Amino acid sequence: MTQQTDSSDLPVAIIGGGPVGLAAAAHLVARGLPFVVLEAGGQIADSVRRWGHVRMFSPWQYNIDKAARSLLDAAGWTPPDAKRLPTGNDLIRDYLAPLAALPAIAPHLRLGTKVVAIGREAQDKVVDAGRADIPFAVQIETADGGHETIRARAVIDASGTWTAPNPLGAGGYAVPGETAFADRFAYGIPDVLGRDRDLYAGKRVLVVGSGHSAINVVLDLLTLRQQAEGTAITWAVRRADTTRLWGGGAADALPARGDLGSRARNAVDSGEITLLAPFRATGVDGVEGGPVLVSGLGGDGSAPISVTADRVVVATGFRPDLSFLREIRLGLDPALECATALAPLIDPNLHSCGTVRPHGARELAHPEPGFSIAGMKSYGRAPTFLLATGHEQVRSLVADLAGDRQAAEKVELELPETGVCNTQFAGAGAPAIAETKGSCSAAPKKPSSCCG
Repeated sequence: MTQQTDSSDLPVAIIGGGPVGLAAAAHLVARGLPFVVLEAGGQIADSVRRWGHVRMFSPWQYNIDKAARSLLDAAGWTPPDAKRLPTGNDLIRDYLAPLAALPAIAPHLRLGTKVVAIGREAQDKVVDAGRADIPFAVQIETADGGHETIRARAVIDASGTWTAPNPLGAGGYAVPGETAFADRFAYGIPDVLGRDRDLYAGKRVLVVGSGHSAINVVLDLLTLRQQAEGTAITWAVRRADTTRLWGGGAADALPARGDLGSRARNAVDSGEITLLAPFRATGVDGVEGGPVLVSGLGGDGSAPISVTADRVVVATGFRPDLSFLREIRLGLDPALECATALAPLIDPNLHSCGTVRPHGARELAHPEPGFSIAGMKSYGRAPTFLLATGHEQVRSLVADLAGDRQAAEKVELELPETGVCNTQFAGAGAPAIAETKGSCSAAPKKPSSCCG
């Protein structure tokens, strides 16, 4: 029989030292609860650094957690311009780094600490007896190859999804040849104008994906094309109907997001970018040190298409890494791989934009007491996450851990009241925009939208 122990004095283990993980730490400080932040990278916000060159489409006013701001203000912090759009590097330099350096947080932050497994102490997930009273055992691997187990009263997994990108294959798996020619591939948003410029300048580049990540890459390549002769851009998307590809344009409540789609559409219309729609990759072939031939199907699904490229950028989204959660009782939606109650609120099959609905501890709950997933990872495979949503999630989760059910149930999400949730283009004319207006200050009795 497993001996039960009092875990009330143990820390809350936060996995991930990025914006949501550090926001969770700030809320735990405010509640006077012990915690430890476990960041796999050698610096805080390691994943953010990988897209640090990318400018966010939401201004500073939506990117700073309230509890974090209170701690920073008390330390004499000078906040950035609320209306300015930060890059990922700005987010780290002007907000996350000062937050992580605060005396209330810094001593509890462990860098170079990769979580490899989580479970209950000496009890696998099959056993029911006294489960909720047994501390979590968080197994970690340190940068020097050491191993350790941290006991915790609760776990908040805010590790994100950046390190688990979706593959090229439209079926959700890598196509033949994708792994063999991995040195010609990049996933996510490479820095084609900076760190990675030499890999793309003057090259034939294939970008696959239809979201904001893909559009960011395409537009950066367009800028590079103006600087480096011979840079050729082919953009492949899986959908045949491209009307949703461009977003809401000038009607978007976050102008920078709308501008991305408008600029991309203009570049396609002008012929500066070759658009393949639809295109579903079926294989990759090539020779060592040379270009690759990406084969696929277009049209009605039977027309073969092939693209020769020196570099391939796969920007088809991300998925949660669940490998270290095998001993946690998860309640996952079978399609989205997010918490079951959250799925209908964020399902991209039902919502055509970055729809954000009020939610907190209740919707994020899993069958494992004391365990939760927050931030981008909480959305599973849905691409509709906004940073402000993560801040609200951890506020509610920490309130729940503190036993403050009233605060946990109260929704305090603040986002633009108007958002573009459905876009229909009538030929070459202006888009017809269906907008949703509503307050995000209280949980709705019926489903409603608050798009960011």
